[in-house]
Amino acid sequence: MGQKKLGLFDLTMIVVSLTIGMGIFRTPVVAAYKAGTPTLFFLAWFIGGLVALCGALTYAEIGSRYPVTGGYYRIFSYAYHPSLAFAINCIILVSNAGSTALVAVIGAEYIGRFFFDGPPSVLFKQGVTLSAVAVFYIINLLGIKMSSRVLNVFILIKISLIALLLLSVFGNYPIAATAGPVAAAPGPSSFGGVLKALGIGLVAISFTYGGYQQSINFGGDVKDPARIMPKGITYGICIILLLYLSINFVYVKVIGFESLKHADSIAALLIKHLFGPIGENILRVLMFLSVLAYVNVLLMSNPRVMYAMSEEGILPAAFKKKTRKHDAIVWSLTAFSLVIVLTLVFTSAVEKIINYTIFLDSIGMSTSAACLFILRRRKIGEERGDVYRMRLFPLMPLIFIFAYISIATSIVFDDPLTAGYGVLIFALFFGLYFVIRRAKK
Repeated sequence: MGQKKLGLFDLTMIVVSLTIGMGIFRTPVVAAYKAGTPTLFFLAWFIGGLVALCGALTYAEIGSRYPVTGGYYRIFSYAYHPSLAFAINCIILVSNAGSTALVAVIGAEYIGRFFFDGPPSVLFKQGVTLSAVAVFYIINLLGIKMSSRVLNVFILIKISLIALLLLSVFGNYPIAATAGPVAAAPGPSSFGGVLKALGIGLVAISFTYGGYQQSINFGGDVKDPARIMPKGITYGICIILLLYLSINFVYVKVIGFESLKHADSIAALLIKHLFGPIGENILRVLMFLSVLAYVNVLLMSNPRVMYAMSEEGILPAAFKKKTRKHDAIVWSLTAFSLVIVLTLVFTSAVEKIINYTIFLDSIGMSTSAACLFILRRRKIGEERGDVYRMRLFPLMPLIFIFAYISIATSIVFDDPLTAGYGVLIFALFFGLYFVIRRAKK
């Protein structure tokens, strides 16, 4: 992949940016409603954080042992079979392209309020989204070092937004009344009910913590992967864990737990509590800049998966072509950007695809983490003498794997139709792999 250009700070910011999306400004409402009680609510966030930390250490060792570009594809291909790698990563690519488009549209809605009295027009939102994709497409063509520098600035802005929300505990402006009482889920009274509430609450929470596993896609770009990969992933997750637990405490403290269960725009409530009416304008700007960080990091990560597929011959050789001057993966970056643009036309269908992939992402997380057992058995990377070995092995990866299997099981029981569609989409991509291979032969 040419000269390696990512340092510890760069990788840490990539981990944070891959994980902290728009979910933390919405998921707590769902988690509070599903949990029913403040104790279960905070317990679910704490368990989710511990599971994420176990996962971070697991992926840190995977990234240290197998530091390659497009690592989240390569690890499935190496440990299991390329067909599994192709199916899971195609679903992730489609889902990520769709979520990039949807999140960019949300950012356009925030900034559009400065120009429209009501909701901005569809044409305006699409124009802003296309402009954002075009700008970051050009930035990524200038190389990963340039795109990581830009990302560092935007993710620091996103962290600043969360810091402002934390400061809202010192606000004096009154909290606006909620839209009206909504039938709240009663707190579970039995042990089985407690486990069920925790399981359903963790479904939303786990995906608010998710995303950091894609940091292993940058293994081929990190300067010293054996040292930087484990530190960057671990530092990133520790920052996220601290921010998430803190912001949820503030949500409950300022808004109130019962109001949180059916609140709208919880970030706006906190900012208005701190700054008053002017807080809404501050929030719009910071939210828009936070969205730009998410768009940039997915344009950095996903083309590396397509590069890995091209190297294994699943995608055409053009997808691994790089520019000489900046080492940018030009055709993979172009293709992924075009998929984002196309999803703007099919937004409603994309939302459904993303819902279906939640189930498969749980399976993907558990099976990718299990690759560590295979890497250890085959002693991959140990010939270098500097590979990172996590402590408390195999306890931590087993906790992580068990947690995501439990989440997948909760989805099957809570929404079997979504799980069924997820399996169907996986089967279609799985079959497509063999069609492509046969056509090449």
